Amino acid sequence: MDQRKLLIFDVEGVLLPKNRYLIFELGRSLDFLQFMRLLFFGFLYEIGVFSLESALKGIFNLFKGLKTEEMLNLFEKIPILPHTEVIFEELKRQGIEIALISSGLPQIVIENLANRLKADHAYGFELEIRDNLLTGKIKGSVIKKNGKAIVLDQLLTKKGLKRKNCVVVADDRNNASIFYPEALKIGYNPDFLLILKSDVVIKGSLIKILSVFKETHRRPRHSLLRHEVVREFIHAGGLLAIFTAAILGIYPTVLLLSLITLIYAISELARIQRKHVPIISHVTLNAATPSERYEFTTAPILFALGVTLSLLIFQSPINFASIAIVSLGDSAASVFGGFFGKIALPFNKGKSLEGSVACFGFAFLGAILFLSPPRAFFGAIIGMVVESLPLPINDNLSMPLITGFLLGYIP
Repeated sequence: MDQRKLLIFDVEGVLLPKNRYLIFELGRSLDFLQFMRLLFFGFLYEIGVFSLESALKGIFNLFKGLKTEEMLNLFEKIPILPHTEVIFEELKRQGIEIALISSGLPQIVIENLANRLKADHAYGFELEIRDNLLTGKIKGSVIKKNGKAIVLDQLLTKKGLKRKNCVVVADDRNNASIFYPEALKIGYNPDFLLILKSDVVIKGSLIKILSVFKETHRRPRHSLLRHEVVREFIHAGGLLAIFTAAILGIYPTVLLLSLITLIYAISELARIQRKHVPIISHVTLNAATPSERYEFTTAPILFALGVTLSLLIFQSPINFASIAIVSLGDSAASVFGGFFGKIALPFNKGKSLEGSVACFGFAFLGAILFLSPPRAFFGAIIGMVVESLPLPINDNLSMPLITGFLLGYIP
């Protein structure tokens, strides 16, 4: 690790909560039609119609006349994720320079964050400002195609460093251009594309990154934390949907699940606004990771959707078996992988061999309650494979649906 001299952090989703974007915080000052335009620009970018540069230019044109102080005040209300200051202090103590590079935040904002964290370098896009007011115009290399790589290469040249001297920490595909082959690439709660490109995958707390710098073994050691036990216990509770459907019927159970999901979504919206919803907010906080406590957590909604669609799409007993496989198999993979996982899967370094074996075992135990042993065996194999793959769709949704679909072809 001695050759690693420069550590590059993506910002949104790594140092700041994934779903607390400055653009949306600023968007609250817009009227309804302007806010809908903001969402439209974002939608066109997500589906690939607009480039990042075009989308951001359209969005920031909506903020023409905004005071820079107002923007910075809103930004400082967005919480920095837990342990970030401790991580930066330790890395600086080890003599590692830190750079923050963002393609979604202005330079003035990134410099503000860098000053608070004592980072060495800060890069964002430039805002045109006159009389302390935004003109609505932006520019900069970071918002162009492969812009982060352009900026990083310029920094490396300036510092007299090579790509092999870099460690890059990021969470999504927008950072693929700086996931250099020669660099040490760390995916933090990464999307499926970065999972494939990462040398190390970290999930949960970012403080696990320190183990990468302290140990020669690159896979961070995990321990089973309380919130992980709580969330997987809730996850395994998906079996209740099976028994409810067996007693009340499919459609009443689907209606009940939809109502629970709606209540949960409302409670999450209230929670991120620092409003407490009795019981639900307490359970959510006990099940959330440190970073999720500042974000709208979508995993329970996707799990409820996976269960609901399985009940509606597949015939009995395949629907019940699919739900049992995801409820028990996915939970076992997380718990056993977190506690015993030492051997990372070569195609998905965020998962372990030990977790996959546990996934198969518990998925089989769940499936055999509803299927013959041969079908339960194949169902558990399918569930294990889907759980281990770096797919673009969340496990909570992909696992029951793919398993149920393929089980339909197994006699």
